[in-house]
Formats: sequence, C-alpha cells, structure tokens
Amino acid sequence: HVQLVESGGGSVEVGGSLRLSCAASGSNASRVCVAWFRQAPGKEREGVAHIIRDGRTGYADSMKGRVTISQDNAKNNVYLEMNSLVTDDTAMYYCAAVGGTWSVGCPVAPHYYDHWGQGTQVTVS
Repeated sequence: HVQLVESGGGSVEVGGSLRLSCAASGSNASRVCVAWFRQAPGKEREGVAHIIRDGRTGYADSMKGRVTISQDNAKNNVYLEMNSLVTDDTAMYYCAAVGGTWSVGCPVAPHYYDHWGQGTQVTVS
C-alpha cells in the first residue's frame, strides 16, 4: 500500500517561493514515477512536474523554468521547489505515484497515476 503525504503549502506573495514536500511510503515498485499535479477551482487537474526513480525529470509548460522537482537519496521524499510565483499558481497541489516500466519517461496525464495524496493548498496573492 502506497501512502503519499504532501506538506509545505501556504500563502505567499506574488514573486515568492515555496518548497513542497511529498513523503512517500510503501512499495518501491508502485512508486516508479512520482509527479506533482495541481488543480485550481473550476479547472482540470494538470501536471506540474514528474520524476522517475533513475532521476530523470519532466516539467509542464505552465511552470517550466520556475519549478524544480527532486528526490532524496532514499527516494522516500520528493520535493517541488517553486519560484517567482504568480496568482495563477494558486491551486491545490497533489503528489501522485505509479509503478510500472516507463522507458520514455513518466506519464503526464493524471489518469495514469494510481496513488494520490490529499493535497496541500498554495495561495499566491
């Protein structure tokens, strides 16, 4: 059973920074890819960034250049460093994980992910 717990959200001013954390536990085989998604009120859930266990990363255009995804050596924590935040970045941010073999990189669509955290709210004003 995979458990994902997000933390680090909060309120920040435009131009500010936040570091989100995703603490993961459970089967390593079920956490081959870990991704951050976000969902603003009235909008669809969208990908922000993803990382595969070998360290390869990918970023969505919406926040590319302003975010960095990373993981600790034990691969039990995945981080999302966000900079130069704007009001459109206001959303609930979710951590998600999926197992399997992804030779060309992690999937970007949320429906591929089996395990989800409860989310952490980010508000930029």
